[in-house]
Amino acid sequence: MPSIVALWRHPIKGHGRESLQSVELTAGSALPWDRRWAVTHEGAHADGTSWAKSANFTQADKVLALMAITTKSDMDAGTVTLRHPDRPDITFDPDKDVQAFLDWVKPLMPEDRSQSVNIIRVPDVAMTDTDYPSVSIVNLATGTDIGMHMGQALSPDRWRCNIHVDGFAPWEERGWLGKTLRIGDVEFEVRDPIRRCRSITANPETGEFDGDTLTALNAHFGHQDCGVYTVVKTSGTIRVGDEIEIL
Repeated sequence: MPSIVALWRHPIKGHGRESLQSVELTAGSALPWDRRWAVTHEGAHADGTSWAKSANFTQADKVLALMAITTKSDMDAGTVTLRHPDRPDITFDPDKDVQAFLDWVKPLMPEDRSQSVNIIRVPDVAMTDTDYPSVSIVNLATGTDIGMHMGQALSPDRWRCNIHVDGFAPWEERGWLGKTLRIGDVEFEVRDPIRRCRSITANPETGEFDGDTLTALNAHFGHQDCGVYTVVKTSGTIRVGDEIEIL
């Protein structure tokens, strides 16, 4: 039976992934603390009052090194700990300690790119890549298939999705659009495919380019999609190991 094999959230958009064993979801909302904050750059037009497009934020498609960040959140303390193989760990409050973060991330930023200048948070708004609160799902068999066409194994972590699922045929998720998934206590409406950017060319352990996945997608499959965006329809809890039904 197909099931969840991993759960992830990304407290600071584009700056690290955090592994979870379970999460309580609310209808119409993203994962709690997923894309809670976003990092604006010198050319941004986001003012922190509403959802804004991803182009306003520093992300891994422009700075591949960010792909190697991992995260640990303390929701009670309001802090986030970031880890990167080339930087010391940092624990900080993104609402208060912006300069500490900017100093920490600066060595990872290419000099020819717009530099990060601020962290913003819009209350009750997740800065997902969609203009609606989405939960992203990747079918691991699809990632394996892409890797086979490239002649290399691809880490599932490079897809940066919230829910990793296994037990489906490769590319089966492309037939889910408009359908409902039931996982544990929760139902999800499948809305859109995830169109991929340059970030998936980076090794998530090192943050360095290790394979032209975008060219492989276009050359072998005629598109650059991998994964789907969903919307939470019913509230409840999902856990690693939960089985998945297509309704």
